[in-house]
This record gives sequence, structure tokens and C-alpha cells, in this order.
Amino acid sequence: MKYRFDPELKPWISMLPELDIRDLSAARALMHAVHSQTPFTLPDGVTMEAHIVRPDAGTPAVPVLVFSPTATASDRAALVYMHGGGFVLGDADADKDLPAALAAETGAVVVSVDYRLAPEHPFPAALDDCHAALVWVTEHAAELGIDTRRIGIGGVSAGAGLAAATALLARDRKGPELCFQLLDVPELDDRLQTPSMREFTDTPLWNLPNAIESWDLYLGAVADRGTVSPYAAPARAADLSGLPPAYVGVCEFDPLRDEGIVYAQRLIQHGVPTELHVFPGAFHGSSGLIPTADLSRRMRTELIDALRRGLSGPVVHRRTEGKR
Repeated sequence: MKYRFDPELKPWISMLPELDIRDLSAARALMHAVHSQTPFTLPDGVTMEAHIVRPDAGTPAVPVLVFSPTATASDRAALVYMHGGGFVLGDADADKDLPAALAAETGAVVVSVDYRLAPEHPFPAALDDCHAALVWVTEHAAELGIDTRRIGIGGVSAGAGLAAATALLARDRKGPELCFQLLDVPELDDRLQTPSMREFTDTPLWNLPNAIESWDLYLGAVADRGTVSPYAAPARAADLSGLPPAYVGVCEFDPLRDEGIVYAQRLIQHGVPTELHVFPGAFHGSSGLIPTADLSRRMRTELIDALRRGLSGPVVHRRTEGKR
């Protein structure tokens, strides 16, 4: 089909790398090369520290990067953040720009989780790591200068899917309590049957072939897709009530578009305060790859504004009856 990309984005598309995770070694090498070409500069007024989260004995340690604003030292909000990469690419070290910027622009402590990747570590390894990081942030709130009533969770793409899954897990385990979830272009549904997913077979960076491979690698030995856990694919959760308020951002020409829209709609139907933004002319990852475009600037501004408001304090939300 002919995609009506935003005029500022369109000239860049032919210069973007062709990402095909069916050759995972090549895809990882490509992403490493792309990130290595862009040096990271820590924003003024933000410090960065590496920590190791050590869950229960026998459970793998989880590296995290903690971005802390220096203007305040206590009673700060926090965001537990997960990078993107289709569950199989990326790491916290290569994705420092966004969490550092979020810390600088919202005044929140941002803890970026270096979760384990598939296929070496299929579901539930990444989810376990993200939940362990959330528990660690809550237990170390005093030394991190965090107000436990203002802890949110969020991420981009597969990271947003992990954030949604961690929010479900925290709800069902009766904690830690979350005040907000930031779901930017979330990867939520392994069934791959939405109109945008079936139609967008050749969109930049993310498309149906990549999505198929992503879920196959992440789910690993789960041969019967009818048994996939909602903690792996949050779109499968029957009951979304009692979850924290949410921001969901999607792009018009992203195969993940419709599953994000449907998830936002279902959150609203289950009594969860939810803000949904659909950005015409954008494609998956366009705001990060082409940050100088007006559309990219607006996407970033609206995301940061939503996060700032979402972390401002706890919101009492209604729980509706339903099955999980």
C-alpha cells in the first residue's frame, strides 16, 4: 500500500536501516552499529548510576541504570523503564537517551531495566527481571529519595508490553502499588490478527514478519498459542480493572497501532483512566530516529507531559467486576 508518511519523515525512510530479526545475529550487529554512532551525553542536572538487583537466592541478578535528578533529593516520583527491541534486541546501556531525558524533564528518578532477552531467555525471564526491578525500587525508595505513592512503570514497544505485563502482575500479587503506566507503541498481542498488523507487511523498522519472529522467539516452547499467558501478551487479559492510569501512544503506520488502540479502549471500559494518542503519518520508532521533525517533537512533548501528570500523585481508580 501507499503510506502517507508525514512530509518531514518521508525523506529519511530510504536511509533507515532494514531491520530483519529473522537473522537475529545480523539484526543485533546492526542495532549495535547504529547506537555506537550516536554518543550519549548525560543531561545537565542528572546523575547516572549502575546497580545490580539481587532477587531471591537462585534467581539471576538484574542490572539497572538509575537516572536521578540532582535538583531534589527526596520525595521524588519514580519510573521503572523498559527499553524496546521486540524482546530480542537492545539493552539498557544502548538506550540511555530517553530515560535520561525523562528524568531531566520530569524530575523523576528513572530506573532502566537491563532485562534478559529471548531466545536465550524466553518468557517469563524478562517479566521476572522487570518485576524484580520494581520490587527493588520500592524496597530501596528511601535511599533513592523516592515517594512510594508515586512510582510508575513504562517503556517503548516490547518494553511497553513488559510494562503492561508487570502492571498486571503487580496488581495480581497485591503490590508493589503503581500510580501510572506509560505505554509507548506497545507490543501486546501475540495473535497478530489486527487490521494494522495484517496490512503493514513492509513498514519501516517494524512489520508483520518481524512481529511473527519476535513472538515466536519470546514465547519459546509455548507451542499452543491458546495457552499463552496474559503476563506474556497483556492483550489476552480478560480483566483490566484495578490497573494504574495509563498513557498509550501509537503511530498510524505501525503494525502495533491497533492492538494499542484496543488495549486503551479496554482499559477505559474497565474503569482505568486512560489517555490515548494516535499520531498520523508516524511509523514505529520514528520519533526516536528522526527527533528533529515537528511531529517527533510533538510526540515527545506529549509523552513527557503525560508522564509528568501521571507521576504527580496517586489516583483513586474504580475496580469493576470481571474475570482474569
